[in-house]
Amino acid sequence: MADVARHAGVSVATVSHVLNDTRPVLPHTRQAVLDAIDTLGYTTNSLARSLVTARTRSIGLAVSAISNPYFTEILQGVEAGALEHGYSLLIADPHDDPEHERKVVRLLHERRVDGMIVAPSSQPRELIGYLGRHGVPTVFLDRLVDGVDGVDGVDQGPVPGFAFDQVCAENAEPVTHLVTHLAELGHRRIGLVAGLPGLSTTSERITGYRHGLAYAGLAYDERLVVPGNSEATGAERATDALLSLPAPPTALVTANNAMTIGALRAVRARGLTVPADLALCCFDDFSWADLFSPRLTAISQPSKEIGAQAVRLLLERLDSPGRAARTVRLPSAFVHRTSCGCPGKGTDS
Repeated sequence: MADVARHAGVSVATVSHVLNDTRPVLPHTRQAVLDAIDTLGYTTNSLARSLVTARTRSIGLAVSAISNPYFTEILQGVEAGALEHGYSLLIADPHDDPEHERKVVRLLHERRVDGMIVAPSSQPRELIGYLGRHGVPTVFLDRLVDGVDGVDGVDQGPVPGFAFDQVCAENAEPVTHLVTHLAELGHRRIGLVAGLPGLSTTSERITGYRHGLAYAGLAYDERLVVPGNSEATGAERATDALLSLPAPPTALVTANNAMTIGALRAVRARGLTVPADLALCCFDDFSWADLFSPRLTAISQPSKEIGAQAVRLLLERLDSPGRAARTVRLPSAFVHRTSCGCPGKGTDS
């Protein structure tokens, strides 16, 4: 920085203000500094800066991006939000396994990230305890964790005095919409391939399914709800079990995009077709869902916005560590196509 300052004829403090955007600098002075940086090939020493500021300007992201394609779009939103504010990402895949989750979060913490964004597993209590004990600013995304919200600034969670922010999409109401839509088409036995037990997304989507049945005047039959464990292979087995019932469902709701793939495999293996033999609606839209035959009727989550909102919540937490915890829910959209049995529908919300 001293070399840049000498070359540009300014003070080191001015160079710092240009690099960190911490104070307005006259346009011609800013340009002189930028020209000197370009001429000298100067790059910021992030390690040295972190030793001075106690900040690394890095965020740890722990999501199952490889095993769950839905999280790849969330990752894009997190990355865009982080870069916009001058932060880098360190990414780890917990594989939806509680023990592996704790290991990767500890490794991210050891890399001295300023905060973390985590999609928690179905058993997050030890994770929460670790983050709270070490005072790691954290945002939970997609899957909510009970008992970590603050009320009037007082944390109610398992780590007294430490607050966690959370962000996710609406889950129950969109599934209610799918079920009532299928009921309006005349279906009386509607199955659900549910997610991994223990996840908030799973329980909320089952709640939405039950509400949809109630609104349609249909009885709840527990045999029509089978866990697909949030992955394709489990969903294939679950769908096969549903289709093997003495009175199988005539319509099916799948609770995430990976399970939709598994369900379609099971239907094809039986020589059946959608929607002629089985109507299908799914939670999570695909970038290629409009290319399926039939085109998939789906709930589209604001994946990238969930990621971007998680970054905003984390940066707010870093700036104001003592503020009350926040849980942000974002609306999802109903995308009406043809796998539900409605011919010639376009995409609409």
